[in-house]
Amino acid sequence: MKLNLGCGNNFKEGYVNVDKYGTPDIQHDLEIFPWPWEDSSVTEIVLSHVLEHLGQNTQIYLRLIQELYRVCEDQALLHITVPHPRHDNFINDPTHVRMITPEGIALFSKNYNEQSVDAGHSNSPLGIYLDVDLEVTDVSMTLDPLWEKQRKEKQLSQSQILSASKQYNNVITEIYMAVKIIKPSN
Repeated sequence: MKLNLGCGNNFKEGYVNVDKYGTPDIQHDLEIFPWPWEDSSVTEIVLSHVLEHLGQNTQIYLRLIQELYRVCEDQALLHITVPHPRHDNFINDPTHVRMITPEGIALFSKNYNEQSVDAGHSNSPLGIYLDVDLEVTDVSMTLDPLWEKQRKEKQLSQSQILSASKQYNNVITEIYMAVKIIKPSN
């Protein structure tokens, strides 16, 4: 089974389209637990501009991650797209309650957690605490049109754009992350 969670009006063929509002295949509030799917029953989940709207309360957000993990089978893929937290698209929407970044999702990786603990870092080892394991396997970012134009015209190098994204707002519009679910072999 493949899920398109928080689909709004963006229904995807071949997926179970789920949203709190409208007329999706399944109407469900993703902040109500447990979700209506069996353990390890899902092979793929799309979350396109959804996670930033959920989990204003930290405990609810952590439970969302646990539910994603619970319903997914080993090696399932999550496709997460979110607005960049330093872009006006994120800042101006009052329904955006949480910044989602690759570094934040990496906190749910047990491998990353173990490396951080071994190195004496103070990161929150959320994968270990919550007994979940999510591995970020790919990240891509969409540049704001102004910055994309400069990149295409070779006015700015990739390293200059990366540097600018750490200094200025409105350089990157959105972030895409491919995330793999890792479950122990039985």
